[in-house]
Amino acid sequence: MHELGITQNLLELALKHAEQAGAKRIVRLNLIVGEFSSVVDDSVQFYWDFLSRGTIAEGAELHFERVPGELECLLCGHRFRPNGEDYICPHCAGTRVVVAGGEEFRLESIEVED
Repeated sequence: MHELGITQNLLELALKHAEQAGAKRIVRLNLIVGEFSSVVDDSVQFYWDFLSRGTIAEGAELHFERVPGELECLLCGHRFRPNGEDYICPHCAGTRVVVAGGEEFRLESIEVED
């Protein structure tokens, strides 16, 4: 359900920047979503379709680019991508790891018509 708040903020940000640029319509938003992010694409799209009605963003395409997660071993410092559910360091076989990347959710760019 947190996607509602995220989508509201996304719409406000897109509208603000589009209006500053003098855009007549927002055509596409390019979003970066990390593998470990809890953001669900379909939920964001659902809320976007509802919230953007009657704005210059109505009908804009949301493009979700997924980026892989990355872990860091606390024993040896090696950074690696997990292999499925296997979070064991491939360098030293350590099992104490922390997330080092892939938690992000951000608006990369906005495409508009002027």
